[in-house]
Amino acid sequence: MPLLFEEIDSQASPLGEISLRRRRIPALGDRDIYEVKLGEEFLMSSMFVEAEEALSTLGLAAVQGDKLNVVVGGLGLGYTAVAALKDERIAELLVVDALDAVIGWHKDELVPLGKILNADPRNRYVHGSFFDLATAPTTGFDPDNPGKKFDAILLDIDHSPTEYLNAANASFYTTENLSLMAEQLKPKGVFAMWSQNLPEEDFVALLKTVFETVDSHVVSFYNPFLSGESTNSVYVCVKRSA
Repeated sequence: MPLLFEEIDSQASPLGEISLRRRRIPALGDRDIYEVKLGEEFLMSSMFVEAEEALSTLGLAAVQGDKLNVVVGGLGLGYTAVAALKDERIAELLVVDALDAVIGWHKDELVPLGKILNADPRNRYVHGSFFDLATAPTTGFDPDNPGKKFDAILLDIDHSPTEYLNAANASFYTTENLSLMAEQLKPKGVFAMWSQNLPEEDFVALLKTVFETVDSHVVSFYNPFLSGESTNSVYVCVKRSA
């Protein structure tokens, strides 16, 4: 009989102890549920991935052209990255994560989607702080190609524009730093971002100081713990043509 709970790995990180766990909840069916915790805080669960996948599908739907070069900020359990790779226009995907342990879980295939990401030659892991790389456009996200421009940047790290995984991330959400990140997008390039909360008017207004168009999408999904729907949101922004 499979274990109902197992801690697969736990490591120290610059943000605190990070752990990967697997559990089964018999009432929810015969499947493994993977969870990531930072200290006592839940970061990610494979039970709720609809919005993480929608970050890719909604973001990439706004991108024009082919042979796309795309950045995903935040690896998590890999759902945003795998959803992006389903788009046949993707030529290269850089997945940026500050936590070496999380990249290691995928490389070692301790999580189910690691095998998919490792097998796709378009995927490449980048170990580094998304926020540091985003605000350094002369070097940028690609360590092999400083200053490279991208067709889309998809971000899923903080809980929301006002609730941060790390307090230091707050400085990213300004016109100045969002503009530095936008320098790494090609004309008409797309920035999309996940949030656990409903769209926030103040953040939409901030995004409009940088991008030509800003749309917010509410993503609903069934939550068995509530016996009803929960919601996340995805912001999709398009850069000016020049």
